[in-house]
Amino acid sequence: MNIEASHHQSLRQLIATRKARVAVVGLGYVGLPLALTAHDEGFDTTGIDLDPERVNKVNQGDQVISYLAPGRIARAVDSGRFRATQDSAALAEADIVLICVPTPLTEAQEPDMRYVTAAAETIARHLRPGQLVVLESSVWPGATSTLVRPILETGALRAGADFFLGFSPEREDPGNDKFDTHTIPKVVGADDPLSLQLVEDFYRAIVTQAVPVSSAATAEAVKLVENSFRTVNIALVNELKTALEAMDVDVWEVIQAASTKPFGFMPFYPGPGIGGACIPVSPAYLSWRAIEAGSATPIIDLARTSNDAVPAALAARIATELIARNGSSAPAESQPLAGYKILLMGIAYKRDVEDTRRSPALVLLGELERLGAEVDYHDPYFPRLPEGGEFPTLAGRQSVALTAESLGRYEAVAIITDHSAPDYDLIAREAALIFDTRNVFEKAGIKVTGGRLVKV
Repeated sequence: MNIEASHHQSLRQLIATRKARVAVVGLGYVGLPLALTAHDEGFDTTGIDLDPERVNKVNQGDQVISYLAPGRIARAVDSGRFRATQDSAALAEADIVLICVPTPLTEAQEPDMRYVTAAAETIARHLRPGQLVVLESSVWPGATSTLVRPILETGALRAGADFFLGFSPEREDPGNDKFDTHTIPKVVGADDPLSLQLVEDFYRAIVTQAVPVSSAATAEAVKLVENSFRTVNIALVNELKTALEAMDVDVWEVIQAASTKPFGFMPFYPGPGIGGACIPVSPAYLSWRAIEAGSATPIIDLARTSNDAVPAALAARIATELIARNGSSAPAESQPLAGYKILLMGIAYKRDVEDTRRSPALVLLGELERLGAEVDYHDPYFPRLPEGGEFPTLAGRQSVALTAESLGRYEAVAIITDHSAPDYDLIAREAALIFDTRNVFEKAGIKVTGGRLVKV
């Protein structure tokens, strides 16, 4: 038996018997649930993260991600088979290394691969024969083979022979109570058959279904296509909302009726814009790679531009409604909302998560303030906006209490993130003017009695 076959068979046996040791690089919204899932399915698991506070909280069993099952982290730590560390030396002890680091955009809206590159360089320093390395971060098609592999091969070890390399796109949906890491099928790809077999073996051991594809590049493309599909359809439904509103037709009722068709239609819903680390980012990676390959994605690019424009358009709509409510036309000055107080309900990018990455609510907040409004927010997940991040000028802002008295201070309340916790009945009774971007009141059957409801 040759050396690569021996490494391959040894690791297959370790996976089958749950004796393979797993290391997850990055303990964010992707890495931590993945690490916990590997642990829950019987693997000894170490999470590696550069943030000492994150590492300490995980090791203390703290609920660092709100939507994870209560006590799940603590139970994993107490088992003795799960821990977090800042020490990259733990990589040398692992049999399987999973890379779950951010892949954001640069200021020029191009792929920012700093974190993937740094992770690969760290792994390369500890790489040993027989290990399996899997990249989960969203990247352009070809990145595993052209960026990660050369870094890992800077020593004497070669992918597919001395160590094994693959790609499996993360498919996390934070806050989804129907699907989690274990139940979402995992696409797996690699550029040699031995690596593909190992990647497939491992994910079959921890999730309900592994879906093998012919190459790492194919697996990389899957994630970008999934999110580009969503990007285009979100842009479409927001466009339809505006057009149908001009025709005095309720887009929400239209979508509900259209959804009864058992084929050829998939419901998407309008909103205040797109956010998070995936939907706004993946299409940009695909577009960038298409241009580099001599092609183009004009429909996707148009959808991205359209989605990016939604918060500003919403701010303008709010300004028009507020000024009209006062019985005057929009003034010519650059700050038509001077003197108005507005409360935004929710600043997280989606329902029931503590995440503001690329949140349209924060973009809208800035747009309204640019128009002169005084803007506050209420969000149970953010009592105080943290330092740093994408909106450093907003650091230190605090969530206001939601009371009848506080609601009386605002000319308008805008529902931006439809968290489940707020008292929408109270808002319906006390708010003078409500802008509902999520159709919260109609879906909940709440009648607005205190003022006027505008679905935007």
